[in-house]
Amino acid sequence: MSELKPIALQLYTVRELLGVDFEGTVRRVAEMGYIGVEPYSGMPCALSAAADLFRELGLQTFNSHVPFPDEASNDAIVEIAEAFDLSSIAIAMLPPDEFETIDSIKRVCERLNRAGEFSRANGLALHYHNHWWEFKRINGKATLDVMLDELDDSVGLQIDTYWAQVGGEDAVEVVKQAGERAPLIHLKDGWLDAKGDMAAVGHGAMNVPAIVNATADTAEWYIVEQDRSNNDRLEAVQQSYTYLTANGLARGKI
Repeated sequence: MSELKPIALQLYTVRELLGVDFEGTVRRVAEMGYIGVEPYSGMPCALSAAADLFRELGLQTFNSHVPFPDEASNDAIVEIAEAFDLSSIAIAMLPPDEFETIDSIKRVCERLNRAGEFSRANGLALHYHNHWWEFKRINGKATLDVMLDELDDSVGLQIDTYWAQVGGEDAVEVVKQAGERAPLIHLKDGWLDAKGDMAAVGHGAMNVPAIVNATADTAEWYIVEQDRSNNDRLEAVQQSYTYLTANGLARGKI
């Protein structure tokens, strides 16, 4: 059986709390037992201060969401990568209208391939993080099929399993198809409503054990994320951690 993979938190989950008390919120996450954190672009804290805090708390920063690599953002991305000592970056999203046709999806892939060249030149692996609109079928062909065909092998996918399911695909089959192209797996849960609130991992409609089983040999990290919730965010973060560790699906520090 494959070794259990580590758990991280995408800090966008607690963005409002970070704006009020960045250090206190991150300390709470570390105390829960999370092994790593995934920063996002525009966090309410100076890069150097955030990086120092993560190191103090032993929180690994293996990847960060960043702006789309281009002439306007490349310097900022290098600064982020150096501050967090990153080996990997991810583009959080591209707008839905860029995935309307097969030709537009191919153009997206061309842009991602160019961004991948910049990333590799700076010692970084590039990944694209999906939402639900990338999983429509066009003339019977799935967007993911087109992207896997058109993207350079060096450009990876950060599969957000919840959004893949919301988009109408079976998240388990999606991660199986992506395989080693998707080493960073986002785990979130809820009731498969694109605009609705979300639940702690293990407390919604997602078949989390099946996703973990399907990625046991290809995932490097499981990243908990929650975009919206009616519940206390830190409570949901704790519940997600407890569910994953208590059920032997991933490992934390505690």
